[in-house]
Amino acid sequence: MTSVARQLDVINSRPSYTQADADALNQRFEGVDTQEMLRALFAENALGEIAVVSSFGTESAVLLHLVAQADPNIPVIFVDTLKMFQETLDYRETLVAALGITDSRVVTPNPDVLAKKDETGLRWSYDPDGCCEIRKVEPLARAKQGLDAWISGRKAFQSSTRQNLPRFQVEDGRLKINPLGDWVKAELEAYFEEHQLPRHPLEAQGYLSIGCEPCTSKVLPGEDPRSGRWRGWDKVECGIHTISTPVGDPDDPANQPAF
Repeated sequence: MTSVARQLDVINSRPSYTQADADALNQRFEGVDTQEMLRALFAENALGEIAVVSSFGTESAVLLHLVAQADPNIPVIFVDTLKMFQETLDYRETLVAALGITDSRVVTPNPDVLAKKDETGLRWSYDPDGCCEIRKVEPLARAKQGLDAWISGRKAFQSSTRQNLPRFQVEDGRLKINPLGDWVKAELEAYFEEHQLPRHPLEAQGYLSIGCEPCTSKVLPGEDPRSGRWRGWDKVECGIHTISTPVGDPDDPANQPAF
């Protein structure tokens, strides 16, 4: 009689985060310096597998410098949609070298999916949501497999849809950390100056928020920093992030954030 191999029981020791965990972390680190917070989180080694997701845009150097100062071995993930500005690709190489990042990762769209859903490479021109889904959202979802937590560079001041941004939140079962959520533009500028960080070469030309080349335009005087993204479309996020502040009357209970 053939014996059947017994499957071994395996204890899942990986962190499983709840909103209560995020609330506790927000309370613990309220008012704590960002660098001090990152050092504490990395030193405790209690977050499980963690990485930074960076667009290597105009403000990315600040977060990457803070993380590298706390632990240069934290992985940094970049989604190359194959529609990026060459200046962004060059800037990524500049920052990785300048900041001493030791684990820099690049993820790209699935070529089979592109051949099937964007054969001409022009999907951005008639279906930007669909283009973002196959070129950015899906590749990042692959890159985040195995991660328990990830670090985002979002900031509340960037647009009205990013207000009320907490430092810690739970998204898709993972802990999402927004270390710069409460930073303002003046603080970022001061940090750039203090640490002599390299600037994105397109910033001086008026590109304040930089994504894929076809869907990024210069920001006009008086506009919020992300107004140059998907200009002319009813679209404010690529799909990687959800809207933090619901559009509508902020005093309407139905429009209050869930966290």
